[in-house]
Parts: sequence; C-alpha cells; structure tokens
Amino acid sequence: MTRLTPILRKGRKALQDLDLLKVLQSEIAHEHSFNRFQNNQSGSLGNFLVEWDSPQSQDVVLRKTCESGEEVAVSAVLGPVTYGQESVFPREVLMKVCLKKPGLSSMLQFDCGLSYRGNDVSEFDIHNANYIPSSIRVDSSLYRGPIFSSLDPQLQDALKEYLVSKGIGENLTNFLLLHLHKKEQVQYVDWLHKLESSVTKSK
Repeated sequence: MTRLTPILRKGRKALQDLDLLKVLQSEIAHEHSFNRFQNNQSGSLGNFLVEWDSPQSQDVVLRKTCESGEEVAVSAVLGPVTYGQESVFPREVLMKVCLKKPGLSSMLQFDCGLSYRGNDVSEFDIHNANYIPSSIRVDSSLYRGPIFSSLDPQLQDALKEYLVSKGIGENLTNFLLLHLHKKEQVQYVDWLHKLESSVTKSK
C-alpha cells in the first residue's frame, strides 16, 4: 500500500488537472464565441490622442491641447463590478480630468464616475473638483476644495458644462466605456490561456 500511495496521489492530481483544464477550455470557448459588445456604439476620441494604452495595463491616458493652449489630460480605469445591476457594461469607469492653462503651474483636477445609461448613452458625474497649486509638488495637507455634492447645484452644473466644453462629452465617454470593457475582456481571455498553459504543462 505504501508503494501505491504516490501513484494514487499522482492519479488524483492528473484527474484534478484534467477537470480544471476542461472548465478553462469551456470558458475560453464561451468568451471567443460570445461578442457581448458587438451592438454597442464605439464613440470617438474627438481631438484627444492616446498617450498610454498598454495591453498589460488596466488604464488608458488621453491628452489634447486646445486652441487656447490649454492642456487637457484624461486618465480612465474600470471601477468595481456593480452587483445586482444587469447591464452590458457592469462596471463604472473612474475618470480623472486634469486641465492646465498655458503659463501656469497650477491645474484643476476633476474626479469623475462614468456609467452606462442604456440605449448607447453614457454619462459622467463629477465626484470631486480639486485645485492643485503645482503640478510638480502636491502637498496632501493643502485644501483643494469642498465636497462636490455640497456645492450649489448651479455651480455643479456649470463645472460639468465646463468639462463638456473641453471635449468630455458623450462621444468620448462612450469610447472609454466600450474600450475599457473590451480591453478587460481581452486581458481576461489572455489570463485564461495562461492558466490553461500552466495546467497543461503541469500534467
């Protein structure tokens, strides 16, 4: 019986690996056969250029310079999964928008949440509006602004319209929502293939 123990253990491990491999291959086949985003509008970048969009990273960074010389930078990444909500886009996009006037070291930074409203319509909400006195050194103890929701509603609307005027409109938010979800799907399938390869080599 002692001699058989390693053989039995090896046999159980092989069966466990085979079971896991079958599940992985089934999930990979499902992801390849099901294009959940094929009917969604992609939106457009407008005048923004892609500064960073590595296949290995989760985020994307866009930048543009307005005719006035003002620089606008947008960084976006998917937020947590929203449980209990049926949607083709189950995750909110967390977006930072930074605006810097020419000749100034200070900038405005807006923390936003971008979500899908249905019927190919996306919309963003501002969570925080920060004034940062220097883009080189940021002191965390400095006062940057009040809680955004405590502002007068007219001021909240005016700040949102200000961002829309800088190109943060529905076309761009549709692009980011679709692009980041598709990016995550590609990364997920790549991860499944890596697991499959690892399990196959361990057999």
